[in-house]
Amino acid sequence: MTETTTKSSGENRLPGDPSPAAMIARMIRVDHAGEYGARRIYQGQLAVLGRGRHAKTLRHMAAQEEKHLKAFESLLVARRVRPTVLSPLWHVAGFAIGAGTALMGDRAAMACTVAVEEAIDDHYRRQSEYLGEDEAALKNTIDEARRDENDHRQTALAADAERAPAYPLLHGAIKRGTKLAIWLSERF
Repeated sequence: MTETTTKSSGENRLPGDPSPAAMIARMIRVDHAGEYGARRIYQGQLAVLGRGRHAKTLRHMAAQEEKHLKAFESLLVARRVRPTVLSPLWHVAGFAIGAGTALMGDRAAMACTVAVEEAIDDHYRRQSEYLGEDEAALKNTIDEARRDENDHRQTALAADAERAPAYPLLHGAIKRGTKLAIWLSERF
């Protein structure tokens, strides 16, 4: 007879780590904040590049972010998780980053996408690894969003993101900023 083991969310947590319920609330909060910020980035980029050669691509990626945002909004309500108190900051910062990189040109806008999506990929991967079969629906939502985000990254790379002016600096600053936003949104 073969024994099957099922993995539970947070089963490898250490003393002092937040409970699985607290971790899942953090996940939903930060993922909602991230998708909200992503929507604002694309709104900023489209405000500048809405008639440019990448407008259709930007609209497609924005539509996927909107779908992710709605999924996490539903989870906030269903799980009674409060959103981050930093939403007003992400409202302004997301649009500013999107418009600012778009003003630097198509490649800089795409470099922004690459940097954000690299940080998000790692973030979603860690969340997915944490979740067990007891949270299969949430894990599927996160994994689906992660697949879309990776597609965005590949699309941006194919659009010459790495040829943006000062790409290493731009990429590094945006990626670090995204990681900081993740850390803050999980907690506040």
